[in-house]
Amino acid sequence: MDRQQEFVLRTLEERDIRFVRLWFTDVLGFLKSVAVAPAELEGAFAEGIGFDGSAIEGFARVYESDMVAKPDPATFQVLPWETGDGSHYSARMFCDISMPDGSPCWSDPRHVLRRTLAKASEAGFTCYVHPEIEFYLLRDLPGDGTSPEPADRGGYFDQASHNAAPHFRRHAIETLEAMGISVEFSHHEASPGQQEIDLRYADALTMADNVMTFRYVVKEVAITQGVRASFMPKPFSQHAGSGMHTHFSLFEGDRNAFYDSEDPYELSQTGKAFVAGLLKHAREISAVTNQWVNSYKRLIVGGEAPTTVCWGHANRSALVRVPMYSPGKASSRRVEIRSPDSSCNPYLAYAVILAAGLKGVQEGYELPPPTEDNVWSLTEAERRAAGYDALPYNLAEALAVMENSELVAETLGEAVFDYFLRNKRSEWDDYRRQVTPFELGTYLPML
Repeated sequence: MDRQQEFVLRTLEERDIRFVRLWFTDVLGFLKSVAVAPAELEGAFAEGIGFDGSAIEGFARVYESDMVAKPDPATFQVLPWETGDGSHYSARMFCDISMPDGSPCWSDPRHVLRRTLAKASEAGFTCYVHPEIEFYLLRDLPGDGTSPEPADRGGYFDQASHNAAPHFRRHAIETLEAMGISVEFSHHEASPGQQEIDLRYADALTMADNVMTFRYVVKEVAITQGVRASFMPKPFSQHAGSGMHTHFSLFEGDRNAFYDSEDPYELSQTGKAFVAGLLKHAREISAVTNQWVNSYKRLIVGGEAPTTVCWGHANRSALVRVPMYSPGKASSRRVEIRSPDSSCNPYLAYAVILAAGLKGVQEGYELPPPTEDNVWSLTEAERRAAGYDALPYNLAEALAVMENSELVAETLGEAVFDYFLRNKRSEWDDYRRQVTPFELGTYLPML
């Protein structure tokens, strides 16, 4: 038994923890959990916990359903709230999923990201990630298709606006910090009820775990405040959607591989090639970074989200931005990709983004000139004339582009790639069958 496992078992005993929740995600990014008693954990470290993989979205077919969840002791954290009886705490660990023979499960999103990170490591890079996570606080979550009501009427950076949940962000941040997840910033976003909390940078795998924990914690804390939290990309027609702008940087040891003090943008050739990779493969990876039908209601002109494949410095209409908040600070040089939304599967999204950037670095892609134009103001004809590609307009288009992408197929692996396409095509077909209130209100009276 290694030291991390010994630390976990000792902590369980010292803190009188009665339940340990073993977490993992399915291919679509939904959190799964099985609770074990502390007495069973030593055996779980040694042999894992068996489960029916065919019952988990995208994991396995019925005739190969036996799978094993192996807890990763490095992810152990005590959940900072009491159990139902009010006297004991529980803890959680993320799991790696394997087959009975011990080989990794190729459908495990955590394994998909590990494979891509291994390729980065072979090239000498460590990938760090810093997400800005937006979401809505709502008074309730109506399940009948009616529009929800925001929990407040605040706007961008408003201080005293949380009339329904006045201390929500403080409680959420305290809970995250108690679990070892560092928060860099938090504020009210532009729309009523909309919040943003930015997590301090971490390596990509840790951050993917942190994003999954973040979504769970935010929803739990919201309930204690008498409201509900939603990471739906676009819950309101009239308000901005919720994105997850994500900052990426590659380090070679302690040196930021993206930094070059002589460049006007302080961006090295490695950084430029990484951005070029993001741009070249942006359309191919969109179905993963924006995986829901509703995701494309956010990626519209006027919605404060990118619609066009281009990059710039201060240009917030661009897909990729090179922030210059700290000129001359080598460790801060990073690139920001603005298309992902806060409901994506972070393991798969980070994997395809990193794969696209690495492809640019390995193949020496040339970075096109930056644009500081407001591309939101350009017509489709003007964008085409300027040589800009558009991001997919809907999930169907995104899937059609993804289907022909060698990069995405190789990154996700055959099992995840095939399942993802099948599942998302089914979602699109279900959506197409629906007759919306817009259609009824517009066409029924006049046709």
